Amino acid sequence: MWVKALKGKIHRARVTRTKIDYPGSIGIDAEMLEAAGIQNYEEVLVANVTNGERVETYVVPEPAGSKDIIVLGAAARLFSPGDIVIIMNFAYYDPDELKAHKPHIIACDEHNGYHFVK
Repeated sequence: MWVKALKGKIHRARVTRTKIDYPGSIGIDAEMLEAAGIQNYEEVLVANVTNGERVETYVVPEPAGSKDIIVLGAAARLFSPGDIVIIMNFAYYDPDELKAHKPHIIACDEHNGYHFVK
């Protein structure tokens, strides 16, 4: 049996821009992705703390160090610049792997600076 569990999380980041005219996804600073253990084009669940919306999409990298969180495509209608979001990534683990598993979690400040959460 496989168990789905949290793999990586970007906690309380701020949306920097939205762009409706795009096929769809979320652009995230490449440094933040690496810190959270999220790969380019992986699926993520994005929870909008500001308004309660939740969307599933995939990640595209933004320039490293840009601190950008850009909601793209149709999901851009549910988010606004300045909204606080939680971006979660999951993976499947066997029960033995899960016992030793520690997700990569970063917590952001109001400017998308971040620190690791233990």
